[in-house]
Amino acid sequence: MKKLSLIFFLIYGITFSQNLEEEIYVAAETFISNTNNTSLNLLSEQESTFKKQVKSKSEQLALVFLQCHKGFYLEKIFQLKDAITTFEDASNRFKTNNLSKFSHFDIIESCLIPLGNLYTKTDDFTNAENIIKQYIFLAEKSNHIKHRTSGIINLAKLYQSAGKHKSVLELTSKNLNTLNINNVQKQKLIDINDDSQIALNSSLSKTIDNNTFEYYKNNYQIALRKRNYEKALFHFNKAKKVFLYQKEVFARDLAKLYFQEAQLYYLLNDSKTALDSLQKATKALLPNHTFASLPLRSELYAENTFIDIFDLYATLQEDYKLALKYYDLSFYISRLLQNNWTSQENKISNQAANRIRSEKCIDIIFNAYQSIKNDTLLSAAFKYAELNKSGILKERAFKQTLLQKYPNDSLLLKESHLLKKQEEITNLLINEQLGKSKASIISALSSDLNAVSIKLKTLTEAINKKYPELENTNFLVKDLQNKLLKDDAVLVEYFYGKKNIYQFIIYNDSINLNKINLDEAVKTHITNFIHLFDNASIINNDINKFTKTAYTLYGILNLAKASNFKNIVIIPDGLLSFIPFEALLTSKTHTTNFSKMPFVIQKQHIVYNTSPAFYLKNEAENNTNKLLGIFPVFEKTKNSLTYSIDEANAIKEEIPSQLFLKDKATKKAFIENSLNYSILHLSTHASSGDFLTSANIEFYNDTMYLNELYSLNLNTNLVVLSACETGVGKLYKGEGAMSIARGFQYAGAQNVLFSLWQINDLSTSQIMKSFYKNYGDNQSAYTSNHQSKLDYLKNEGISNIKKSPYYWSAFVYYGQITKPTNRDNKLIYTLLGLFILLIIVLLLLRMKKSYGKNTAGILN
Repeated sequence: MKKLSLIFFLIYGITFSQNLEEEIYVAAETFISNTNNTSLNLLSEQESTFKKQVKSKSEQLALVFLQCHKGFYLEKIFQLKDAITTFEDASNRFKTNNLSKFSHFDIIESCLIPLGNLYTKTDDFTNAENIIKQYIFLAEKSNHIKHRTSGIINLAKLYQSAGKHKSVLELTSKNLNTLNINNVQKQKLIDINDDSQIALNSSLSKTIDNNTFEYYKNNYQIALRKRNYEKALFHFNKAKKVFLYQKEVFARDLAKLYFQEAQLYYLLNDSKTALDSLQKATKALLPNHTFASLPLRSELYAENTFIDIFDLYATLQEDYKLALKYYDLSFYISRLLQNNWTSQENKISNQAANRIRSEKCIDIIFNAYQSIKNDTLLSAAFKYAELNKSGILKERAFKQTLLQKYPNDSLLLKESHLLKKQEEITNLLINEQLGKSKASIISALSSDLNAVSIKLKTLTEAINKKYPELENTNFLVKDLQNKLLKDDAVLVEYFYGKKNIYQFIIYNDSINLNKINLDEAVKTHITNFIHLFDNASIINNDINKFTKTAYTLYGILNLAKASNFKNIVIIPDGLLSFIPFEALLTSKTHTTNFSKMPFVIQKQHIVYNTSPAFYLKNEAENNTNKLLGIFPVFEKTKNSLTYSIDEANAIKEEIPSQLFLKDKATKKAFIENSLNYSILHLSTHASSGDFLTSANIEFYNDTMYLNELYSLNLNTNLVVLSACETGVGKLYKGEGAMSIARGFQYAGAQNVLFSLWQINDLSTSQIMKSFYKNYGDNQSAYTSNHQSKLDYLKNEGISNIKKSPYYWSAFVYYGQITKPTNRDNKLIYTLLGLFILLIIVLLLLRMKKSYGKNTAGILN
């Protein structure tokens, strides 16, 4: 009986499997023969059922086939996000079930190529590059020349979209000469190469036949770059005519064509025709739009062409309110695109484009305010300035706060784990690429990174649904002003634009907005002041030059308007992030005695922040106040830090500490112990990185690069980076320098003290001794940083040469204004508390004794 049941089960199982596989293919073929929204809804329902049922490889493959065709249709009807999700699921299903060994199904053509193109269309450049490199590797492995060339073409297009034209030329030139490719693909590589040569103002290496689309397009682009707009229009119209005669014209390409036409007519000062062309571009993407009003947000989707269209609409408006509404639509599309990204590198690069738009919005409001004088306009301008300032850091900090609030939330915990994994893989991938590792290793890491990204997107969607407050991380200006009133402070925020620097001065009861024309003279003053700190001798060799430059820059940056406040919160931006504001001079001076110069630090306490959101953020309670110190020292090497031991001894005298010195100061020791201390102090070497390598910090036995630092999850009150250039790194508009200091901020450090240039070992040791002596007394990093610099200037044992601001102003403090507490007062309060407690205990004992006597008397 058992044997019969087993045979029946096997026969039934095989039949069911075959039926399910066939059912999936029938559902797919039915949809392919009649694609419309009704059949799509039916297919989606069937797909959901199939996902729960599939088990065998043949069933999984059938489902991959279905999903690929569904993805094609979703892209066609502009549901790009759903198309990406569908292709991602198909790709993951194919890989997870190892279907490449089971079938000859062309996953590259059917899934990976369209997925990579969709990533590019939605500006997800990180995932696009990863997926394209994956299928290039797969094509090389199977010696599939056509697919490999398709990958090269799409990778070149991706680099072109990202503005990496030199990479495009290198990639296309190399593969034009080495590949045995067909004529169609060869022409595509030539066309892409030509476009990048034009973008770089290079002369074209090859001529193109007359009367072709590429011929007219190239001539149009060349004329456009030379600002010969009439000639550009002539060639554009010729190219347009050829383009429209093609058998199949996709809506997206049509929209881009009409946008380019609109842009050209705008440059020709023909606003009416430009608007007509913009309407055609909009209609191509939104066929049902009526133009009676602005497009509704519910109509829009994550398509980057919309941003170009709305930006130009905004430029053509005479009404400033309408212009701002169109820009707001562009920002909305940008957010839709960003919602599908997981890599911070991708988000950071996007902020640069958004910053240009923010500057235009601020400029519109500034000009409107000159005639309207409505203070609500200033608040609106401030919000635009904040819209793309340190967005990644703010998002990360908000998520960390949420996790601290809900530490057992499985969604948040999974996301935290995946974010850590993402940065770890990114760090490995960067190192492998620098080391020129095997293509198989790089491909595997790229695949792993893409898999993590897909999981993160699913999680993020669920988290945003569960915590809708994540959609709005803006703060109220009134909350900011209330905190400033409490701290007796003023906030000065800079927005470093392309044409102007905008300065917002936030008082406790008002806002002031100033425009600083960013002409060559102003740029020169800023860069000259920064370069004064390139080495120790520059300032001392020409002290008069320093004093003039420092006072002139103080005036340019309008800091006198904030001079009546003891405390000043500075939000720098762009190149201003590298300026030590404490070293500016508040008045003219002819003295060469540094201790007598009217430095800003002599009158005001300065605290920096990357955004007012961090100044407003409440510090998490961490009462341990214990310090972890890392001191590699590097003795008997050319990088020896001789005075680092003195620094360590000074710290130990003032604060409960665990110090790892010399060969104990390893990266492993730091990672394993960093979560257990409220203060982290690293006295070591660091680098701002270069074009190839990211910023990094040295341990005794190893180097920690930025992405590895990002993967940490700290809850640290204070990080002190007693090392060179910890605040310097590749500068990105809005997000700031990709520095070691930013790495610690991203990892969760609430307050950070770091350096802006290569610092002197001895003076650093002296300043740190003073800092920790003061910190031991007042428990305020903000006050201690200020006082340590004043102590240094007042120290009669230090020569005037060594009192140059080069030696003392390198360290800047980013964080909270923490009110100081006196250590002696704390001791007095503690003793007083104990005395009061003792009296209470004695009184209770006396009462108890008295009560006992009374009870005895009653009983007698």
